[in-house]
Amino acid sequence: MSMLNEFKSFAMRGNVVDMAVGIIIGAAFGKIVSSFVNDVIMPPIGVLLGGVNFRDLAMVIQQATETQAEVLIKYGMFIQSIIDFIIIALAVFVGVRAMNSMKAKEEAKPVEVAKIPEDVKLLVEIRDLLKKP
Repeated sequence: MSMLNEFKSFAMRGNVVDMAVGIIIGAAFGKIVSSFVNDVIMPPIGVLLGGVNFRDLAMVIQQATETQAEVLIKYGMFIQSIIDFIIIALAVFVGVRAMNSMKAKEEAKPVEVAKIPEDVKLLVEIRDLLKKP
């Protein structure tokens, strides 16, 4: 039972839950970016390049036979994956940069020094004078 309790305390820690939420949001964001690249960015680029569909770009390594399917290097899909990565990396960079900017502004705020009342200052001076030999 102790291992089960230890696992429960591990799983319920705030960091683990935050990480799980981040992974789920990240997966959903990845799908959105893939759709954005495949359905919004690549079609106009394909039209500009003469009606090329990047999903169909491939190099045939071995022709299909009766017993074996065609072997392809799908470099068009690879190009789309690179564009997905660049967009995700850019979004993460912008997010981290914004958070660092907000953090720097927060750290730059001057710390207010508590004003010492006059009677306390006077008592401190008296104490210091009494300590002197």
